[in-house]
Amino acid sequence: MSRSRLTVVLSQAPGKHPAKRALEESIVAALLFEPDLEVSVVPNLYDLGPDHTGRLFLDGVAGDMVVISWLYPRAAFWLLDRDGIKGHMGESQMKPPADEDDDAGEGETDTPVDKPEAIGAAGTIPDRHIYCLDLRDSNKHETFVAEVKRIAAECKDRRAAKAREKAANSPAIIQLGLSATKPDLPTEQKAFAPEALLAPAGRRWYPVIDYSRCTNCLECLDFCLFGVYGVDSLERILVENQDQCKKGCPACSRVCPQQAIIFPEYKSAAIAGADTGAVGGLKIDLSRLFGGDVGDALSAAVAERDRELVNDGRAAVGATVGIPKRQTSKPAGPKDDLDKLVDDLDNLGL
Repeated sequence: MSRSRLTVVLSQAPGKHPAKRALEESIVAALLFEPDLEVSVVPNLYDLGPDHTGRLFLDGVAGDMVVISWLYPRAAFWLLDRDGIKGHMGESQMKPPADEDDDAGEGETDTPVDKPEAIGAAGTIPDRHIYCLDLRDSNKHETFVAEVKRIAAECKDRRAAKAREKAANSPAIIQLGLSATKPDLPTEQKAFAPEALLAPAGRRWYPVIDYSRCTNCLECLDFCLFGVYGVDSLERILVENQDQCKKGCPACSRVCPQQAIIFPEYKSAAIAGADTGAVGGLKIDLSRLFGGDVGDALSAAVAERDRELVNDGRAAVGATVGIPKRQTSKPAGPKDDLDKLVDDLDNLGL
């Protein structure tokens, strides 16, 4: 696949919703006529397993890439990163529709807050950009086609600027019978037939970590009792056993202090990866936590975890296990509601 052409990958919606399929087909049909684009279609990005042809195709893309899916851009980007498809996040000029009336009580806030430094993506980041577009941002295929063309021009300009810089910084090579520069040859790559790319993928459910927010506090590891999380050789949090996650349960996302855990297909925008502000604090009422209405993030998480434990034939544990603690390295300061909750639990001997 030549690096001189921009790769565009459209990820289909699960199911066969006619309006969604019509939008997908209109976008692909329009882009196929663009000479500077390589256009492919894969099933729902979130469902692709490591051996699926669609994943293998994505693994083989070396240059800049546009991914168009029914996921929030932040969710799609970190989902790709989790699968080893890395790059720098490209900035789209598409704007989402007016603010959604998101579910209340999810713990999110739009107020900017001071955040600890995130640990960032692991490994070497390739010198390429990945742009993620959300198909929910417009019902007109022309909007997406125009944005892809703009991105293609931006990538072309960036490649040209890099080539000029490389030429300016490289010593001239003069040798009889040889060119002064060696052209970049496209890497040999297996051709993927459309029917292979679109092989059905089973539905999946698992968390995705946004390492641009994650501070490696390991609160998710303590809270989850299903063995989903682990740490790598550098003690960095990772989703180790994704298929042990309980379908529909977003409990660990609610206890993450930086909103770094994404469930891309959850109904709440904050948990599904909308670019909301990080959590600044949780409104905790101890009486509600121990028997009142579920109305705050932590009590909702505890209830969700207990439900899945019971479904597994295990005993519910309530708020006695894995309640989030403050990081030991955090400077001392006024206690917030979560700190007071932990103190109250300690005083109760729980």
